[in-house]
Amino acid sequence: MNFNNKQYEKINYSLEELPKGEYENCTFTDCDFSNTDISNVIFIDCKFDYCNLSLAKVKNTSFKGVKFKNCKLLGIIFGDVNSFLLSLDFEGCLLNLSSFYKLRLRATNFKKCTLLEVDFGGADLTGATFDNCDLGRAVFASTILEKADFTTSYNYSIDPEGNRVKKARFSYPGVLGLLDRFNIEIE
Repeated sequence: MNFNNKQYEKINYSLEELPKGEYENCTFTDCDFSNTDISNVIFIDCKFDYCNLSLAKVKNTSFKGVKFKNCKLLGIIFGDVNSFLLSLDFEGCLLNLSSFYKLRLRATNFKKCTLLEVDFGGADLTGATFDNCDLGRAVFASTILEKADFTTSYNYSIDPEGNRVKKARFSYPGVLGLLDRFNIEIE
């Protein structure tokens, strides 16, 4: 089934299942997808505003040109999505405990997001922007961070020897998170 240019507002999809199909240029506002299974659904150029997708199952879900604004996305395993033409944008979102393990997320924007304990292990974040984001206890391991921008973000701990950080941008005092692995005291 194809759904084009539709507006969905205040629908609780834990009570009413989202029909499987392809959603193009659709907007979901104040909808609850928490603990639901939206696997194998295709979203193209869709917007999610003030939605709760916490713990949603996204196995083989396609997100192509999808924007999340002021959404709650706790514990989502984005590594399960269909990675073909994957394109995401996040603004004002709560993404704690989610995983982007081994995903190609080049030039992805994270603006004013909380990303506590998020797993970016093995991900390609070349040219990604982390604008005013809290990255406390986020995992960066074998992550490609070349040309990524962390200048306004904070609480990150990134090992420059275990990640590719060439031409990544940092600012003080956040840059001190690059020294955490050395267990040194800076005064």
